[in-house]
Amino acid sequence: MSSLRILLASALVFAFVLQGSIPSQSQLSPNFYDNTCPGVSNIILNVLLDAFQTDPCISASLMRLHFHDCFVQGCDASLLLDNSATIASEKESLANNNSARGFDVVDRLKAAVERACPGVVSCTDILTIASQQSVFLSGGLYWTNLLGRRDSRTANRSLADQNLPSPFAPLTDLKQKFINVGLNGGVDLVALSGAHTFGRAQCRTFSRRLFDFDNTGRPDPTLNTTLLTALQQLCPQGGNGSV
Repeated sequence: MSSLRILLASALVFAFVLQGSIPSQSQLSPNFYDNTCPGVSNIILNVLLDAFQTDPCISASLMRLHFHDCFVQGCDASLLLDNSATIASEKESLANNNSARGFDVVDRLKAAVERACPGVVSCTDILTIASQQSVFLSGGLYWTNLLGRRDSRTANRSLADQNLPSPFAPLTDLKQKFINVGLNGGVDLVALSGAHTFGRAQCRTFSRRLFDFDNTGRPDPTLNTTLLTALQQLCPQGGNGSV
């Protein structure tokens, strides 16, 4: 678990700095808010510490929000936008609908930052910092964020459906989706996938491995037998896939 988290932290540094910096690399800086909102990291940390008291899985959820945001139009907080007359929210994309969570904590983070530094810190930078701190608070490494991103005024649900990796996709497709956004299909893919080793997942995303793997009528033979038995009890065949 610790090695996966180290890999995850390393990849998140590379992946999200890269994704956020493609359009405006020269503007990003670890000191971007030193004069305008010097306490922003501590403000976010305090809100997260409070959130973790009642929801230990929120760290994984916030990382996933950042991950799903950055794979669509870059790191621009487009995932946070709700439906409107001109916006089809990415929240309702195939990978996010009834799955992405933590938006209430992001709202609390934004409100706390706004009270201290109104109109200064972008939502995408708040999500960037929150994701980094979530990795650290979960036992991973700490890194210095490059900040200064600006929020999008548009969302792209169709691009979210197209870009976000599916849990059912073959390895070749997963590799290509990472390559398409400037990452590699090796270390980055493995490390970001490592985020799924803690947090929560719905039965429907893996139940096929428990009973009828590749249409064999049997479980995935690579699964640990103790884990298999536990998962079969939690996710019985024909049961509620949303558990």
